[in-house]
Amino acid sequence: MTTRSCAARSNLHEVNARVVGLHLHERHGEHPRAVGEVTGRVGGGIDGDSHAHRAKRAVVIADRSAHDALGLQPGDLREQITVEGLPGVTTLEPGTELRVGGITLRVNGEAAPCTHIGEMLGVDDVLAFQAALSGRRGAECTVTAVNGPARVGDPVEVLPARARV
Repeated sequence: MTTRSCAARSNLHEVNARVVGLHLHERHGEHPRAVGEVTGRVGGGIDGDSHAHRAKRAVVIADRSAHDALGLQPGDLREQITVEGLPGVTTLEPGTELRVGGITLRVNGEAAPCTHIGEMLGVDDVLAFQAALSGRRGAECTVTAVNGPARVGDPVEVLPARARV
């Protein structure tokens, strides 16, 4: 008998998601720059991004539905990758792998909402904005494999869990 949660998890593998935005954080305190293509760095993040050297919070991936709900644009949540069609990306289990174009990412956990984003966007009530981000800012990831670049328009796939030996 299949439990409801197992069925829901298996449906994640059948998503029809795609990349709608790619952004590089080149300097702290500046808005990320939109780009059409990125290359991953195994064990870290995106080449050319100020977070590329990090092992845990190297890449943030967020779904466009969070932007739409908050009246934001891709990149406003300080994410490097914005996707459409994967609204549950924030709640993916740590260890889940995503293939984004030619880059494979491992989810490390939820990207924590912070007041810094609201301050950067000039929001009047940064604490209320931070609360609104809870559960929808996206997932923190690390690049685990690179078989090519990721481009705007590329498909996004939730990979089946690997058997643990």
